[in-house]
Amino acid sequence: MADEASGAHEHDHKKLGRELDLFTFSDSVGKGLPLWTPKGSAIRRELERFITDEEIRRGYQHVYTPDIAKLDLYRKSGHYPHYKDSMYAPIVIDDEEFMLRPMTCPHHFELYLDKPHSYRELPLRIAELAKLYRYEQSGELMGLQRVRSFCLADAHIICANEKQAAAEIEKVLELIEFVAGTFGLVKGENYRFRLSLGDRTNTEKYYKNDAAWEKGESLLRALLVKRGEKFEEAKDEAAFYGPKIDIQMKNVNGKEDTAFTVQYDFCMPDKFDLTYVGEDGQKHRAFVVHRSSIGAIERIVAFLIEHYGGAFPLWLSPVQTKVLPVSEKHTAYAQEIVEQLRAADIRVELSADDSLGKRIRGAKMEKVPYVLVVGDAEVEAKTATLEGRAGKIGALPVTDIIAKLKEEIRTRA
Repeated sequence: MADEASGAHEHDHKKLGRELDLFTFSDSVGKGLPLWTPKGSAIRRELERFITDEEIRRGYQHVYTPDIAKLDLYRKSGHYPHYKDSMYAPIVIDDEEFMLRPMTCPHHFELYLDKPHSYRELPLRIAELAKLYRYEQSGELMGLQRVRSFCLADAHIICANEKQAAAEIEKVLELIEFVAGTFGLVKGENYRFRLSLGDRTNTEKYYKNDAAWEKGESLLRALLVKRGEKFEEAKDEAAFYGPKIDIQMKNVNGKEDTAFTVQYDFCMPDKFDLTYVGEDGQKHRAFVVHRSSIGAIERIVAFLIEHYGGAFPLWLSPVQTKVLPVSEKHTAYAQEIVEQLRAADIRVELSADDSLGKRIRGAKMEKVPYVLVVGDAEVEAKTATLEGRAGKIGALPVTDIIAKLKEEIRTRA
C-alpha cells in the first residue's frame, strides 16, 4: 500500500504541474484561479485546437458569447436561484445587476432566438470554448481539478423531437469515446458511465415535472442499454433541468469527478420559448441536448498529467524536442536545426548550457519526447542523432527527422 500511495503522489498533477512548469496559483490573483505558464498554455492550446476542429468536422457551429450577463438572464434560465450558491455575487453596473456566467446555455439560447428557425436547420449544434466562473467552496478547491475559473468545451444541440435528440445523444457519446481513445483512455479502466438521476421529491433542487423526468431518464437509460454499456445509476446527481449521462474518471488519489457529460433538457425550451417552424408551417417546441465533449480544459489537463505521468505524447508535449550541441563550436549548426524545426511548427528548444550528460538528463527529467544531439560527425554529414524516450534511434538527415516527428504529431500517436 505504501508503494501505491507513493506512486500516486509521484503522478499527482499538482506535484508534476509544478515540476514541469505547467501552471501556478497566486494569492494575489485569488484562490482557484489558475495561471497558465507558456508550457502549460501549449498543452491547452493543442487541446482547444483539437476539439474545435473535430467538432466543426462533426457539424458543430462554434460561437463566442460574453463571460458576463444580466442577472435577469439567469433568473429566466433558473440558474438563479437553483445554482445561486455556486455563482459569484452580482456586479452592479449602471443600476443593473450582472453576473459572471456559470453556464453558457442561456447565452446560446439567446443566439438561437435571434431569428426564426425551420425544421430543416435542425439539429442545430451551437458550440463554444467558454470561460465560466463558479464559486467552489475553499475546501473543495484542488489543483486544476476543482477551480473557480475554467474553460468548458460546451455545446447545446437544438432538436426537432425526441427521436432526433436521442440520435444526437448517441453521436455525442461517439464523439466522447473518440476523444477518450485519442488520449489512450480505455473504457472500464480509465473511465466509466454513470446515469445521473433527479429526485422527484426535491423541488428546490430540481425543476418540477414528474412526467418529463420519467421520460428523460427512461430515454437515457434505454440508450445506454441499446449501446451495451455498463453503467451505474446515481440518484440526486442530475442537472436541475434534466437527467444526464456522466463520464466519470478517478484521479491518482482515488477521488472521482465528472470529466465529460451529455444532458437531456426538458426545462429550458419552455423557459426560453425555443421553437422552430415545422413542415406544417406551424411553430413547434424544440428539444435541447447539453453536452461537453472534452469537459473543462483545466480538469482534463489534470487527468492527462496524471494519466501520462507528465510524459505527454508528442502532439501534446509542451516542448516536443530539444537540440543539444556537443560543444560550443556546434552551436551554430544546432541553431540552424532549431530554425528548421520551428518552421515546421515543431515546438523546440536549444539546450547549450552545462555538460552534454547533464543536458540529456535534464531533458529526460522534463519528459521531452525527443532530443537531437549534434557534434562533429553530424555537422559534417548534415544529420542529427535522434534519441527518444525508448532509447537511441540514430543519426538521420534533419529532413527525415522533421518528417518523422510531423507524422507522429499528425496521427496523435
